Amino acid sequence: MTAATISQAPRHRGVGWRHALRHLWFRSPDDAEPMINEVAVRIRAGILLFIPLFMLYTLLDVVYGSRWEVTGNVIQDTFDTDFDGRVLYMVEAVRRVYDYTVQSRLLAYAFFEMIVAMFPATTRLSPTVWIASLLAANKPPVWKPLAPKRMAWSIGATMIAVCWIFFNPDTFAGWVNTVTMHEWLPTTSNYMPRWIPLVAVGVCVGFMWMETVLGVCVGCELHALLAKLGVFKQECEACNNLDFGAPPSSP
Repeated sequence: MTAATISQAPRHRGVGWRHALRHLWFRSPDDAEPMINEVAVRIRAGILLFIPLFMLYTLLDVVYGSRWEVTGNVIQDTFDTDFDGRVLYMVEAVRRVYDYTVQSRLLAYAFFEMIVAMFPATTRLSPTVWIASLLAANKPPVWKPLAPKRMAWSIGATMIAVCWIFFNPDTFAGWVNTVTMHEWLPTTSNYMPRWIPLVAVGVCVGFMWMETVLGVCVGCELHALLAKLGVFKQECEACNNLDFGAPPSSP
């Protein structure tokens, strides 16, 4: 290869630090349809992945963990046995009380992140968008339309809201009962089955892992499918290519 040939070879550069600081992960403010850098989006998904992982650990502990703990301070033989011939003892046991303050605050922050990232005017309020944009500044950008990502983040926001309600059933019930002026939901017990937030968090972990590691945005594919079916009237360039396994590539 000659020097002239080398000089003519295309160089795949990132958007640069100045562009990232000025536009964050957006290509240009002049785009009629906002285009965002898929590389930065995947980095951001990896940053936020720790939140659903922590929620999954919490829910597994709530659902499958023991609610009672034997202190060992009092162990007294009753000199009796059960039907299986096992010796019965009287012990001191305490009931676990869960405090979901940390979980609720993390969920509120995650919900905030999902909402502000949907609109160019509010994106600068997201710390993770800033971090992801700067980390992706020197990597070759992959421009994708914003509309499918809004679908993905809307799904994420819905799952986050479900988990928040599970951790704060009395607060949500108070809001609903105040607005409706009827006792629709109880304020002294959790009315949401435990499997609902567990499934929601599991799905959220799976979706975010697929986007971070495999580069597959399930919410974006759903948006593309709905656009093909005519549910969304305004199509985007990604909605015309339903390749469900292909890795993202630059146009």
